[in-house]
Order: sequence, then structure tokens, then C-alpha cells
Amino acid sequence: MPKGPVFSYQSSVISDQFWAEVDEVCRARRAIFLKIELDKWDDSPLLLGAPRGCFPLRVLCAKGAGVRSSPHSIQPRRTIVIDLCGNEDEILARMKQKTRYNIRLAEKKGVTVRAWDDIPGFHEMLLVTGERDVFGVHSLAYYRRAYELFHKTGMCELLVAEHEGRPLAALMVFARGKRAWYVYGASTDEERNRMPTYLLQWEAMRWAKARGCEAYDLWGVPDGDEETLETQFSARSDGLWGVYRFKRGFGGEVRRAAGAQDRVYNLPLYRLYLWRVSRGAGEQG
Repeated sequence: MPKGPVFSYQSSVISDQFWAEVDEVCRARRAIFLKIELDKWDDSPLLLGAPRGCFPLRVLCAKGAGVRSSPHSIQPRRTIVIDLCGNEDEILARMKQKTRYNIRLAEKKGVTVRAWDDIPGFHEMLLVTGERDVFGVHSLAYYRRAYELFHKTGMCELLVAEHEGRPLAALMVFARGKRAWYVYGASTDEERNRMPTYLLQWEAMRWAKARGCEAYDLWGVPDGDEETLETQFSARSDGLWGVYRFKRGFGGEVRRAAGAQDRVYNLPLYRLYLWRVSRGAGEQG
């Protein structure tokens, strides 16, 4: 359950009935555990967007399953959050000079950005990007479903950067309340000198700001403190290090999400999972 559960904060806790239904589904599918990655920062007891008094343990605790801290997270814990407050000139001024230059260079070189609804085209671009940058890509049906669910409510947009009508890069941006997230992005191997990804991110921020968002989450950088990130990024390109150099240029604040919690349904097999995770960590170390 990434960045969840999401619910209306008309009441300060999720009812036991909600978790009863979740537990019923998990047990019916013989789940060993359900991993929950709360939408909260590591340095705050509050869920993001929640009223005061709504604490994570009250959200997670309900009859039927044990909840414990997990040693393993799925989503990247550290990210960069861009402040969208102020006018566009003020937002641009908070970026690195080179990033501002590349945004303007893309415009000067004829790159344009518009809304797009070609999900198959986006998926093909993702496959190219995944092969080049070595990351997994979901099925076409997955991205189509995400787009259809959220676009019709105004909570999602697919944007494409083009040159003379030819797609060069695209991203899917989501918004809810005062926050927006860059979640899926792709680019071709063509015309990279036109800097399409820089203008694309800027237009995604403008889209989010026009919908009342005050923060834009770039979704994922290496899990190191800011000093480590700044001293190592120029020499590393593995994993999320490859995108940190790009993302840091937009300014913003490095934040770390809280660790995952596991709702356990099968304790013996869950202990086996913990053993395997610890063994994997030892092998990597």
C-alpha cells in the first residue's frame, strides 16, 4: 500500500471496518503480510494532510492483524520536493542556474509541451527508457488504468515534449490537494541536446501550480543525507544516482519518508521473509 491509506480526514481515524475488509481480502489471497508505506515524513508524527491528532499508529492499529516496523521499503524513501509557492519567476529563481538555462534552451530550440493521450506511445517510450537506464516497466494495461482512473477527475495529466511534432519525452504527473507527484517519465534517444526533459518538468510544475498545488514531489533520489548526496553524485550513476544530478537542479528540499509498516497475517512465513531480507542485506554489505 504505497503512500496509503488515503482517506477523507472528516474523522481522525480509519474505522475498524476498513481494516476488517482489507484483512479479509489479504487472508483470502493467503497473504503473508501487507506492506504499508504511510504518507508521512520521517521527522514528523503527522500524516501529510491530516488534522492534528491523527497519528500513524491510530491509522494502522485495528483488530485482526499485528503491525510492526518493516526493515524493507518498496518506494524510494528519500525525495526532492519543489516549493511551488510564489510566482513563476520566483520558482525559477530557486533552481540551479544550469537548469534554468536548459529550460530556456529547450524553448529556444523549438521544443513544445502539450497534453497527450497516447498511452501506447508513452509505453513504448518507457520500454526504450527502461532498457537504456535499466529499470522495470509495467504493462501497457497498468499505465492505461492509472491514466483512466485519475485523468477523468483532473488528478492526472500525461504531458509530452515534442520537436516539430515528434515526441521526445513524456511524463505522467498526479495531483491531490496541495501536492503533486512526478511518478512516471520516459524519453527517447533522439534530440537529447534540445533538453526536452527540462522543459517537460517545468510544464508539469506549471500544470500542478495551476491546480492549486504548493509542492511538487520529484519522487525518488538515493537514500543518503544531503551531505552524502552532494559529495557523491558527480562520481556515481548507479541506481537513483543517475537521476539525482538532474532532479537537484530544480531546487527544492530533500525529504525522507517514514519507513514501511507490515500488517502480518502469517507469522512463521513472515519471519522467513525477515531472515531473507537480512541475508540479502548482509550479502550486499
